[in-house]
Amino acid sequence: MTSSTNIHTHYRACNLCEAICGLEITLNANQEILSIKGDEKDPFSRGHICPKAVGLKDIYLDKNRLKQPVRKTHNGWETISWEEAFTEVSSKIKDFQKQYGKDVIGVYQGNPSVHNSGTLLSAPGFLRVLGTRNRFSATSADQLPHHFAAWQMFGHPLLLPIPDIDRTDFMLIIGANPLASNGSLMTVPDVANRLKAIQKRGGKFVVIDPRKTETAKIADQHLFIKPATDVYLLLSLVHEITSQIETSEQIQQLKSIAQFYSPETVSKITGIAVEQIKSLAKDLLNAKTAVVYGRMGVSVQAFGGVCQWLINCINILTNNLDSVGGAMFPQPAFDLLGRAKKGENIFNRWQSAVRKLPEFDGELPVSAMAEDILAGGIKMLLTVCGNPVLSTSNGTQLDKALASLEYMVAVDIYINETTQHANIILPPTTGLEVAHYDVVFHNLAIRNTAKYSEPLFEKDKNQRHDWEIFEELKNRISIEEGTEIPKPKNPEAKLALAMKFGPYGKAGLTLQQLKDNPHGEDLGALKPCLKEVILTESQDINLLPDLILQDLTRVKTHAEKLLITEKNTDFDLQLIGRRHLRSNNSWMHNSERLVKGRNRCTLLIHPETANKQGVANQEIVQIESRVGKVEITVEITDEIMPDVVSIPHGFGHARAGVQLDIATAHAGVSLNDLTDELLIDELTGNAAFSGVPVRILR
Repeated sequence: MTSSTNIHTHYRACNLCEAICGLEITLNANQEILSIKGDEKDPFSRGHICPKAVGLKDIYLDKNRLKQPVRKTHNGWETISWEEAFTEVSSKIKDFQKQYGKDVIGVYQGNPSVHNSGTLLSAPGFLRVLGTRNRFSATSADQLPHHFAAWQMFGHPLLLPIPDIDRTDFMLIIGANPLASNGSLMTVPDVANRLKAIQKRGGKFVVIDPRKTETAKIADQHLFIKPATDVYLLLSLVHEITSQIETSEQIQQLKSIAQFYSPETVSKITGIAVEQIKSLAKDLLNAKTAVVYGRMGVSVQAFGGVCQWLINCINILTNNLDSVGGAMFPQPAFDLLGRAKKGENIFNRWQSAVRKLPEFDGELPVSAMAEDILAGGIKMLLTVCGNPVLSTSNGTQLDKALASLEYMVAVDIYINETTQHANIILPPTTGLEVAHYDVVFHNLAIRNTAKYSEPLFEKDKNQRHDWEIFEELKNRISIEEGTEIPKPKNPEAKLALAMKFGPYGKAGLTLQQLKDNPHGEDLGALKPCLKEVILTESQDINLLPDLILQDLTRVKTHAEKLLITEKNTDFDLQLIGRRHLRSNNSWMHNSERLVKGRNRCTLLIHPETANKQGVANQEIVQIESRVGKVEITVEITDEIMPDVVSIPHGFGHARAGVQLDIATAHAGVSLNDLTDELLIDELTGNAAFSGVPVRILR
């Protein structure tokens, strides 16, 4: 914190998305925020911020934000003390587990959990003591295929290859829109300028997407692709690349796998022209350095796990894995893999109750959560920083399931579409009130960086930090009755030890050094390091994992069906989602400056399709899937493929009981009242949101 006269300046990282941009916040003598702008001295973000950063002030001042525990009564919500809340919640946990067993309690963690180091460093201890196998998170509605492929190929789910965007000559972006997401599983502030820099140095980047996204508009080339057919494009690229390189025994096997997927065959499935597929393969082979990056669009479909495996394969085949300008592995100051075991099985050790979907890394697929609640296996639920009614498949079913629970607790700052079902809500401090180190996102960064943020505002005596909540609950449910409850331990000590014994500790990097430099430390460009960090038993890349190879039969069967089957005439459109720069999670819709402007919750539809369906621009239509229907305003645009429609993620705030004044005024409809919990990637269990069959009702 610096000061001049009565103006004070605070530097920190924005934790609202994955880009971790540096902020410069100015305040007056009364501690009122005067401005939030980019920190020019941050070596990573270089002064860049997006519109979300100013939302931190809105969240801090939000009159709807909870600061003390509330309990639901017949007369509405009542404020209670922390002691009363902790006593009731810990007693309920003990009572339910004593009567029914540990697995009777379910846990759902939303993605803001990984944007807060307090939660990341304290919640695992609580979950270990809780001991339930019914754990769910946003991972299986988002990125599970990435982790599955990384575990299968490199030995650990967090060994995720990151595009070396600052040094690549050719970048193929599939199913990703980093200009809206600021990078995802690729921590990359100022991504627009970094992409333009590829072009300025004589390279190029290409976007593959069913919609001409914000990123596609500045790309050298954009190719439309039919939703959920990316796996066939990737197989066709393998087909072309393996026909032009020297082949070892393993590569020969890959070549054999891809033999069926010639550009001529795949063009009929994907809608991408034969010559365009061949041209992409040539670009990948001929560029001095190249990288393929696939994100949400290729994960949330029926073959997400195979897609992410194929992306890694292509980067390997073109000699662009663990290589400058290709896909590389960060070496973060906080090493999450320091105690990881080689060859550990973390898959299918148990299954969900109804559909027997496989566990991965201690979690079950979230698509199974509602049905397992309704079947009676989960009687009490704890949600952490999440709103799964709006963010997971078939939100209407989950809404009903939550209403059927015997007891529910939410760790959250809002009464939203999910937490309205809770008996007690425990609100943590957030944003500008917390100390923060991006434990996860430095592990996904395009440069090796480290940054620690001190709190801007002190919490008042009636507030609790997230780590205090989890530590208190852990201590209360683990101690014997009559024993004195230990005080919560600040996880900052864990952070300090991680710095000391991490990769840069010997060179003198300490937590105190990060505190002394609030702009952050640039620890250098990514370096080839896979030999040092790989965790397979053989210590070699597992190019042909058995589980993935077995799933290729399903891939081919589906391809053959697509080649011979007539178009679905009952549900004749395919639904995809979309993201906006000013929105990352549904709770950001309660910031006026982040939702103002024209209506963003519209149904994008191509002019040809609109004409065929008989709908007009700005008309309100009903759109229906197997699981539900919504009413939404039509927006006709040629920036989406024919027979494909798009609804943005995170809206649907009109449900009764929600206490979000601004969000309710911009309610929109929920994409996930249409997505289908039965549509999943059968290999990984990840939800398949892309290409959901829908129709417009007349």
